[in-house]
Order: sequence, then structure tokens, then C-alpha cells
Amino acid sequence: MVATTADYDENSHDGLEFWQFMIAGSIAGSVEHMAMFPVDTLKTRMQAITSSFKTPSLNLRQSLGSILKLEGLGGLYRGIAAMGLGAGPAHAVYFSVYESCKKSLPNNPIAHAASGVLATVASDAVITPMDLVKQRLQLKGSPYKGVVDCVRRVLVEEGFGAFYASYRTTVVMNAPFTAVHFATYEAAKRGLTDSDETLLVHATAGAAAGALAAAITTPLDVVKTQLQCQGVCGCDRYSSSSMVEVVQTIKKRDGYGGLIRGWIPRMLFHAPAAAICWSTYEAVKSFF
Repeated sequence: MVATTADYDENSHDGLEFWQFMIAGSIAGSVEHMAMFPVDTLKTRMQAITSSFKTPSLNLRQSLGSILKLEGLGGLYRGIAAMGLGAGPAHAVYFSVYESCKKSLPNNPIAHAASGVLATVASDAVITPMDLVKQRLQLKGSPYKGVVDCVRRVLVEEGFGAFYASYRTTVVMNAPFTAVHFATYEAAKRGLTDSDETLLVHATAGAAAGALAAAITTPLDVVKTQLQCQGVCGCDRYSSSSMVEVVQTIKKRDGYGGLIRGWIPRMLFHAPAAAICWSTYEAVKSFF
């Protein structure tokens, strides 16, 4: 989501209406998440499992082989409907809030950064419930029949607040992710070209930025996964939504290695996802 707005300035978007920005962003975000969904499933499986499970932790290749052998190709796409329902609206909210804030604030980098933060807070509020549903459906042996069943059971068994148990962690995670992503993106873009910024340049710079930002923020992503999957399929349940409690529990149980579990598939997700998102976004803009 962040990658599509890193170079979002007035000059590069002249000639398009506000609703076209929203549609372009929504399509780009949806294509990005749907295309990379199998990698996201592998990441979730690796982050959710702990040393308290009867089965040992698996690496990326072993996780992929296990899913294909026991569940077939469909196992990699379980929960994709939840992401399909959440990604489009979340991206639309991101773009609309970002543009509205930019118009009401001074035209400078600090104001643009503040607009991005406010847009992230708003869009995360939209995507977090569906992200919880998506991750619970991605778990091995998930007890839920589908999106509707998961939503209903979470509401009945855990209450509405369960959908936002990881919201604070998500926002805290996306703040440094955005900062690292934007800084790396601009630096990579300057290093790749001195004149025309082609689609390939945008995609390459975005991929590098996405990979680095993903690697740095992996510990927070692990905390988010633990909070969203708690109490399901053997995952530990926490007494609160405190990030400190989750971090301490993971360190005590799995060591520091537990905080970076899934960093490889997370990088493998965000690098091509940024390239896909940029390509799709620019293609939709060209269509308009």
C-alpha cells in the first residue's frame, strides 16, 4: 500500500480526477495482495507456529512442501476472499485521506509525511479486521469454514474488540515501515536514473524499498500475527493487547530468533508486491 504513494505529488498526478486516484490505488493494492497471497500464507504459518507446538519449526521450502503435500494448491490461497474484501476499500481510504490532508496542509515534505501517517492510521482501521480473518483462515487446521463463519464466531466468542487487538501494533509497525520505505525508495530512484523515471525505475526502486522496510519491521509483524491468531490452532492467548507482553513471551519461549521468524517470506512478499503495485497503478493512470 505504501509503495503506491511514495512519489505521490501534485505534478505527477495532474490531469486525473480525485476518484480516479482512488480507483487506481484500489486496483493496484488489490492486485498486489492477491498476486502475492501464497507468499503471505507461508509467512503467516511460519510466524504463528511456536516452540510450544508439537511439530518443529519449518523453513520456507519445508513449509511450502508441507502445504502442497497435505492441503494442495488451495491451501496457499485459503483466506484470499478476506483480503479481496479488505484491500480495495483500505487503499481507497488511504488515497482519499492522503489527498485531503495534503490539500489542507502546507506543501512541504513534513506535511506530506504527516499526511501519510494519518492516511495509514485510517486505512489500517479498515484493513485490520479483514487481516485478522485472513490470517486465521491461513493457519494449518483452521477451524473456520470461511470468511462469514470466522467473522461470526469471533464476534460471538471473543467480541468486536478482538478484530482490533493488533491495530495498535499495526500502526506502530507501519510508521517505521513508511519512513524506511520512502527514504530507500527516493535514494534508489536517484541512484537508478538522472533523467526520465520509467516504469522499470519505479518498480525497481519500490522493490528495494519494500524489501528493506519489510526486513526491519519483521519483529512487529510477528507480534501482529501472534495477536491476531491467539487462541486459534494452538497459538498462545495473551491477557492483553500489549506489545511488550507479546515480545517478552516470544523471547522467553523462542529466543530472539522468534522475533524474526518469517523474515524471508516477508521480504519476498514486499519486494515484488511493490513492483506489481507500481506497475498496476501507473497502468491504470495511463488508462484514465
